Amino acid sequence: MSIQPFPRTTPPITAGPQLRLLRRQARLSQLDLALITGISQRHLSCIETGRAKPSPGTLHNLLMALEVPLEHCNSLFLAAGYAPRYKTTELSSAAMTAVRDAISHVLHANNPAPAIVLGSHWEVLAANASTGVLFDLVGLPTDSAQELNLLTTLLQPGGLGDHLINPEEIRRLAWQRATREALDNPTLASLLQTLSAPDYCASMASELPPLVLTRIRTPQGELNFMSTFTTFGMPLDITVTSLRIEHLIPADAQTWQTMTAAYERSLC
Repeated sequence: MSIQPFPRTTPPITAGPQLRLLRRQARLSQLDLALITGISQRHLSCIETGRAKPSPGTLHNLLMALEVPLEHCNSLFLAAGYAPRYKTTELSSAAMTAVRDAISHVLHANNPAPAIVLGSHWEVLAANASTGVLFDLVGLPTDSAQELNLLTTLLQPGGLGDHLINPEEIRRLAWQRATREALDNPTLASLLQTLSAPDYCASMASELPPLVLTRIRTPQGELNFMSTFTTFGMPLDITVTSLRIEHLIPADAQTWQTMTAAYERSLC
């Protein structure tokens, strides 16, 4: 499967036609988008046809309403004749102190349930103590929890995917999500090209249950988790908007008891 990145903006292409295309992809009428952003439908029409140039504030509001990735937003600002608006700040920088503190709080609060922080390429940036506990339960090196790529460990042999009771379901969902994200992420697209997905691609048409649990086989028995994600609201930095925290919430009493007991032992 060849994954093509989101088309990059070239100087001859103005912002208006791109906004029109993005609006249609979002399945919004001009009236819908005008109501969401608070501008007139007539003004929006003029912007899309190139008869009017949006102000930086108007362009920002339109892009946020269309949920356009910040990297692509920068190319739209360039196409409109403005400097790029959104920057990429290193997570380790002083400006990101509040973000790091928030992440640390969420990870700690999730114990004894596992939680991991993922970057835009599915790389694990941080993990709580219970993630190491889970790795220990399945026999994976506990020090590798923060040195892996979640997509790789799910799809390739020798990783967490080998310990799944329902690997086809989890791999199928991971592949679908990553493929969508790769449309505007060339690095992730390159990673996907190195991975093969014959089994779960072949079963794409099969119906999934309403709630897919992550079911993991351990010597202590089957552990069942629900997966939820935390993201930062209203981010204006490319680094922040790419971050997400995956929480593996125990789905039954046995899983809670096993994780709690193992976590408490790890504290001794």
